[in-house]
Amino acid sequence: MIPTWIIEQRKIEDLFIRYTCAIDAGDVETLVECFSENGSLESPAVGCYSGRDAIREFAKRFAKFLKNGSQLRHIISNIRSEVDGNHAKAKCYLLVYITKNGNSKLLAPGTYECDLVKIKEEWYFNKRIVTMDHDYILEGI
Repeated sequence: MIPTWIIEQRKIEDLFIRYTCAIDAGDVETLVECFSENGSLESPAVGCYSGRDAIREFAKRFAKFLKNGSQLRHIISNIRSEVDGNHAKAKCYLLVYITKNGNSKLLAPGTYECDLVKIKEEWYFNKRIVTMDHDYILEGI
């Protein structure tokens, strides 16, 4: 039998992976579905968004970025989570590469710090804060 804490950690890791793959693929609805109804996200490069409608607008900006020829690759590692019933805190390291016109570059490294909520056996971001080691500008977003 697999311990419950391992199952919960794996579900949380899956949430982080679904989110990063959705943003890189321009998959607006999958990205939105990673957040609770009143979830929020804060990113120094693109601002603060609260609620699924606002997060949808955030996701659309990134989908447009992709359609205009820029490819992002979000790479996450060292995911750590602490589960307390239907709530959790999770943090991971973040690297983001951008490719445009045949050239790739690494943006500033950073972290995701998240408050999570479990609803009907599924984990969602309730609050996600991006912290970068230094500022950068994403042209076209």
